[in-house]
Amino acid sequence: MASEEAAVTMVNYYASATPTVRNQPIYIQFSNHRELKTDNLPNHTRSQLPLQAISAAAMHSGDMVSGVEGRGLAPGQSPVLRIIVENLFYPVTLEVLHQIFTKFGSVMKIITFTKNNQFQALLQFSDAVHAQHAKTALDGQNIYNGCCTLRVDFSKLSALNVKYNNDKSRDFTRADLPTGELDPTAFGVPLPPYGAAFPPTFQHTGLLVQAVPGSLAVPGRVSLQAIAPPAVHSVLLVSNLNPERVSPHCLFILFGVYGDVQRVKILFNKKESALVQMSDATQAQLAMSHLNGQRLHGNVIRVTLSKHPAVQLPRGGAGQNEQELTRDFSGSALHRFKKPGSKNFNNIFPPSATLHLSNIPSSVSEDVLRDLFSSSGFTVKAFKFFQKDRKMALMQLASVEEAIEALIALHDHQLDHNQHLRVSFSKSTV
Repeated sequence: MASEEAAVTMVNYYASATPTVRNQPIYIQFSNHRELKTDNLPNHTRSQLPLQAISAAAMHSGDMVSGVEGRGLAPGQSPVLRIIVENLFYPVTLEVLHQIFTKFGSVMKIITFTKNNQFQALLQFSDAVHAQHAKTALDGQNIYNGCCTLRVDFSKLSALNVKYNNDKSRDFTRADLPTGELDPTAFGVPLPPYGAAFPPTFQHTGLLVQAVPGSLAVPGRVSLQAIAPPAVHSVLLVSNLNPERVSPHCLFILFGVYGDVQRVKILFNKKESALVQMSDATQAQLAMSHLNGQRLHGNVIRVTLSKHPAVQLPRGGAGQNEQELTRDFSGSALHRFKKPGSKNFNNIFPPSATLHLSNIPSSVSEDVLRDLFSSSGFTVKAFKFFQKDRKMALMQLASVEEAIEALIALHDHQLDHNQHLRVSFSKSTV
């Protein structure tokens, strides 16, 4: 360029408006060369200088291996990316991933699924160059502020085979594919309905993502578009409950892992169903994503959004039985998220066989805790205190279902005169 100022202006402009040549995106970065010397060089050598500059930039970024077709790609690199979303505080949908990744090239196919209690996806670009740029730019970035962290790596698959176009999978090159009957075990693992209740239209909000560390771009920000959490009701419909064992308190404790439950109503004429009102729509989406399809009291429960905007308390003329089926928990001291900025927001995980125990008095031993759970009918497989803080421990039970019931039964259990046990799900294993 004629001047450094002109080069800065050019790089900044094209950082947010990627140019294309023959339908291929062009990515512009600074080189570590101060100038290009082309005088008195043979034609062949002169023609190789631009490629050498690109290769130097790729090597400097630390993410590419140069020398393969001049593109900075490792041999046999796949156009398919494997995406894991960590710290899933808001639901993430196929549409969210498409809108983010399509900025780096043509997205052909996406399959979403849950594996190891994590929301994951396979995404196929039209070629490996686009996949490389998306991986470099997005790995480690947050979809939403402070949460929903993307972990992006290359898949061993060279192509995806999509049979249905629906909320879980999409072939953007085949509009004729059937929607199929969405079988929860279609991909060999249970699929909670991430974003199943998202409306067909979305509100867009600008999301600023820090420039990729190690890149040659000027320190600044790359503008991505993200999906705002949907404006929906905060009441959930929970069905296929065990009417002999379920209670408002039981649902309050379980759903309270994912938000502050305000009211619970077990339907008087249909006791296998209940309405659970969360504090807001975000918490309702989170609880639905993690609890739909889980087993409670021997039944696989279904959690969907209710059409009701709020749970109504019984009127004065209601009978005793009906009044007992509806509880108002809005003033409960057991709300986990009532304090703004609470660390509980960073420790929200899907149900697992491993429980995180906290607020343990120093006088309580491992044997006491093992006996507490065993005497309540639960099988303790493993236990360990945290090395740096014996107020906390991990306990592994026989199954996820047993851990769910143990959490309901023993969360807030009094261990001494002024300390109560806190129980939550853990992403760790013992």
